[in-house]
Order: sequence, then structure tokens, then C-alpha cells
Amino acid sequence: MTDLAYLPATEALRLFRSRELSPVELMTAVIERAEAVEPRVNALSERTFEEALLQAKQAERAYRDGSPRPLEGLPVAAKDEQPIAGRLATDGSLAHATHVAEETHPVVERVLAAGGIIHARTTTPEFCCAAFTHSRLWGLTRNPWNLDYSPGGSSGGSGAALASGTATLATGSDIGGSIRLPASATGTVGYKPPYGRVPAMPPFNLDHYCHDGPMARTVADCALLQNVIVGPHPGDVVSLRPAVRVPDRLGDVTGLRIAYAPNLGDWEIEPGIAANTRAVADALAAAGAIVEEVEVGLRRADVMRAAFIHFGTIFGPMVATVAAEHGDRLTRYALAFAAETRAAAERDGFLAGLEMEAAIYAVIGALLDRYDALICPTTGAPALRAGEDYVDTKLTVNGVELDHYMEYSLTTVFNVASRCPVLNVPSGRAASGVPTGVQIVGRSYDDATVFQVGAAIERVRPWTSRPEAL
Repeated sequence: MTDLAYLPATEALRLFRSRELSPVELMTAVIERAEAVEPRVNALSERTFEEALLQAKQAERAYRDGSPRPLEGLPVAAKDEQPIAGRLATDGSLAHATHVAEETHPVVERVLAAGGIIHARTTTPEFCCAAFTHSRLWGLTRNPWNLDYSPGGSSGGSGAALASGTATLATGSDIGGSIRLPASATGTVGYKPPYGRVPAMPPFNLDHYCHDGPMARTVADCALLQNVIVGPHPGDVVSLRPAVRVPDRLGDVTGLRIAYAPNLGDWEIEPGIAANTRAVADALAAAGAIVEEVEVGLRRADVMRAAFIHFGTIFGPMVATVAAEHGDRLTRYALAFAAETRAAAERDGFLAGLEMEAAIYAVIGALLDRYDALICPTTGAPALRAGEDYVDTKLTVNGVELDHYMEYSLTTVFNVASRCPVLNVPSGRAASGVPTGVQIVGRSYDDATVFQVGAAIERVRPWTSRPEAL
């Protein structure tokens, strides 16, 4: 049998049902793995292992009685940003170190109702406002594939937990790439659902850049968790009716027209990532898709400007409010984020930002009118260096120094085009050993197609889940 700590969720459920594996055995393996690797990785902000083992025994009884729920007995790590009533809700900040949540996030609510066991919560950068994961509250989270690198952010703890075998499934959230960037950097699968597909909590449920979604090690596992958390919720007015679920049978791309974009415009793309993206395109052609190379023609400066205006009207002011009272307790990167985004909003104004967003989506919308899906790199460079906050240091990609480190990411385009579903799957490895990723972008609200494409890539070009570094 596969190392239990890396057992796919779908396989674990099959073995639970056949009584060949107990939820207690799986939970024990995951806990033992966490105890072995966490001192080096530091992906878990909170552990409730004793409680999880008791719940695993209850799950064992559910299988014996023939009444298991969809996630019965699976160890699920929840992103710390998603609150659980009665538990700490810190946002990764010393300023909120003693805050206790009064409500439970709808995603966590649904995981628990489906029998998933929240055995741990996962680290984030402070206020989830960075593409790396370290904070003054929790310290430095490292990439299991190469400990000198970050697992990405802001769902970096979730990605690192999956890659290090300390969770079977994990939850994430994405406002500028915060699911896809960690998935890319850790060799895992992460899904940014289209806006409104998965319920969230106010006020950020009303921010069309914001998405909560699933993370896993396989496409089928990601679909499994997505199908549990999807659907309307009475606390979220923008959550969509009816619930649209990913089909069980995945991987047939015969005849699908897929646009292959080596670049979305003028992003710097390192040769290794370009080669890995090309290999994914070739794999899809081998799987029966009609793959055509396209030029998208966006400018990264326009995307960054639109995003910073947007952040400066909603997300940035939230951070700035905390900074006004607790500035000496905040990280430099959170203070810089608040200042930079507020300046962008004050300089250009919300209307200008919306006009720029419309122009960006016009390009993506026209392209997806001609193709069933689009594939492109998730980032232009592999994972960021662990512990670097890029406040004083510039990031160089492909020999070019970027104005802002987030310009290495191609994810934010699809927070602007927020109704497009996007699935990250692994595309290969960089010379550093760190994984790279590819984004599969679908037409607005066409969830099924991106999972079909992802499953086809996985079948033709499978990836390994376990890092050699641990």
C-alpha cells in the first residue's frame, strides 16, 4: 500500500468502505508524519490531534454501521484565515493574537458536516496579504521540496501540509493567487472557483476578487472537496444557486479546443517554466485535445495597477485600520501592502480600476469565446526564497529586475476575470527541485472543463507527490 500519509483521499475512502483501512490508521499516520516533519516545515498553526483521533474512532463506527458521509474520517487541514467558532482567529497577526472567533466559516462548516476531521489549521502570511508564508506570530513556513524556499502564499501552510504528508485534503482562499501560487510551488492541485460558487463570509464575500476553494494532491481529490463545499449558503448573498458539482468521470479532452499561452503578454518567464508549460501543452495534444498556441497580449503593469487600485479600496484599508492602532506589531510586508495599495486607490480612483478590469476581461473573454479552455504558466519563476519579504529587495526573473515581486505571478489576471474557474496542476520541477505549475482557465462558470483538462494532464503526465527533501 502507498505510504498512508500520501494516500489519495479518494483511495482512502474506498479502503474505508471496504474495511481494508481504518480512519484511525490513516489519522495516526498523518499525525506521526506531522510530528516528524513539522519542526522543519512549520505548516500547521494549530494542532488538535487528540480530538482528531477520537473523531477518527467515531468515523470508524460510521463505516461499520454503513452510514458514512462524503468525507468521513479524512484528515483535512483548514486555512487559519477561515474561522472556527470558539477558536483563535488571528489572521496571522500579533495584533489579533488573542482574538476568538464567534462564527465558523461556511467552508469549514461543510467539511465538518461531511465527516471531514479538521485535525490542524495551516499557516498564512499576516492578513493573507503576501505570496509567501511567514509571520511574526507563527514564524517561517518552508517548502517541503526545498527548505530554502517558501511554499508560496497566502495558502502556503495548506500547500506545504499537503506536500509534506501532514494532511490528506486542505482548504485555501485566493484573492490574487493565494490558492494557485502555493499549489504551484508545492506540486499540488489548487482550485480557484468562479466568484460565488463557494460561499464565504462578509465583508469579503462581496469582493469579487475573493474565492475560497479546495487544495489536494490529485485532481480527483480536489474535485471531491470542491463538491462538498460548493453551493448556496444563507449567510452569503452572492453564493450561487444551484450548487454545480464537478462530474465523477474526468479526463476526456478529445476534440476540446485548448489555447496554449506561453505568456499572457509581457511577463518574464524563466526557460525551465516555459519548457514545463510546453510539455503540458504537448501532453494535452497527446490526450486528444486540439491545442493551439496563442498570444494574449495583456500588460503586467496594467494588471498590477488594476489590482492595486482594487486592493486599495477594500483589502488595503482593512490592514491599514489595524496598522493605525498596532503598527509596531505588524510585519513590514503588511505595512507596505497597506501603504502601496492605498496610494494606488487614491491616485487613480475606483472607477479607473473598474475600467481597467473591464479591458483586461475583454481580452480573456474574447479568447475563451474561441477556445474551450486556456493554459498558461502559474508563475514566471519558481518559488520565492524562504524568509524574504521583498520590501527592500527586488525580485529578478529571467535576468530582469521587477518593479514589484508580485509581477512574477500570472494569477491575478484571473482574480480580475473572477468568473473564470482556474485549476492549477503541476507542470514539472525547476532546477532547485521546487515544483512549477500551470493554470487551466475555463469559460465563465464552466467548472467541469478545467477539471477534465486537469485530469487529462494527470493521466498523460503524472506527477509525484512526495518530496525527496523530507
